[in-house]
Amino acid sequence: MKTRHFLILFLAIVTLTSCGSRKNIVYFQDEPISDIITSEPKQLIYKPDDILTINVSALDPETVVPFNLTLVAGGLNNNPLNAQGGLQQQTYLIDYDGNIEFPVLGTLKVAGLTRTELTDMLTQKISEYAKNPIVNVRLANFTVTILGEVRNPGTFTIQDERITVLEALGLADDLTIFGKRKNVLLIREVDGKKKFAKIDLTSINSVNSPVYYLQQNDVIYVEPNTAKIRASTFNQNNSILISAIGTLTTIVAVFLANSN
Repeated sequence: MKTRHFLILFLAIVTLTSCGSRKNIVYFQDEPISDIITSEPKQLIYKPDDILTINVSALDPETVVPFNLTLVAGGLNNNPLNAQGGLQQQTYLIDYDGNIEFPVLGTLKVAGLTRTELTDMLTQKISEYAKNPIVNVRLANFTVTILGEVRNPGTFTIQDERITVLEALGLADDLTIFGKRKNVLLIREVDGKKKFAKIDLTSINSVNSPVYYLQQNDVIYVEPNTAKIRASTFNQNNSILISAIGTLTTIVAVFLANSN
């Protein structure tokens, strides 16, 4: 009977020393989430702190030279902002008020516009100075951050202005076997407020989610599953402790058996 008590005590200690707590491991636990994302913008909308490249061309290149920023030295050859060799395309930073300073045209309000709307506005204004201008606008700092149980977490720069949740997770080399596929969290800033959504990757309906297509600065967090949480506090020190307890339990069991 005493031997059984020691074995039960041993198993209890092993369980306690090898189990982590969800509250010590998982991010963003203060549920329920109130600000849920319920709709998806059809196009990316520019906002303060976005960085834009704007190129203007025409059949007569000389007529649009004043509307293009000059190239500057610097940058790497694989930098997507490089125009040629070591020359780098200058960019426009949308300020806190949502404006950029554009050559000749001056201060322009661009925050809240889509690429199509901004392109149309610039084309119309530049047409007063040059014939049939062609305006190309691109967001240069479209990034998404992927955290948690993925093989390659980090912040990724997107070359296009349209990427899905699945494509983003592909950049992070997919979820690990310990990632919760039914509870992927997305955090997005909308009109200066943080909003949230949960995605169930095990359901085909996830492709119809309002957050299936990501926006600039979205954050994806993949929560660890129960197995990963339980194993989180199991380290080398725990192994030594368990080994010592096991040895002690064996000695006590043998002693009690001989004494009987």
